[in-house]
Amino acid sequence: MGELKKWLDQDWVRIGTDGSIKGPCGTSKNKKRPDRCLPRSKAESLTKAERAATAKKKKKSKQKVVSNTKAAKVENMRKGGLVARGCGAILPNRRKVTTGSVSRV
Repeated sequence: MGELKKWLDQDWVRIGTDGSIKGPCGTSKNKKRPDRCLPRSKAESLTKAERAATAKKKKKSKQKVVSNTKAAKVENMRKGGLVARGCGAILPNRRKVTTGSVSRV
């Protein structure tokens, strides 16, 4: 099974600014400033205060995409998590090959 498929199949939950788990992700009534969503396993591994801190950071920002607090960050693939960015993280020994350029002597 692909890593993206595993990531999508996780049970994602909404975190309220009080630090409680409010329900499934995507059910926030406030569409301009939605609640923070995290995988249930990650949300349950945080304390109520840590969940509240990451949810407040998301609500306070005017941007749609806001990074998590340090405690709430989800590990990437190199560290055993499910999310990776860029081919270098997946294939670190693979060199990029550019075609079409010809060197003249």
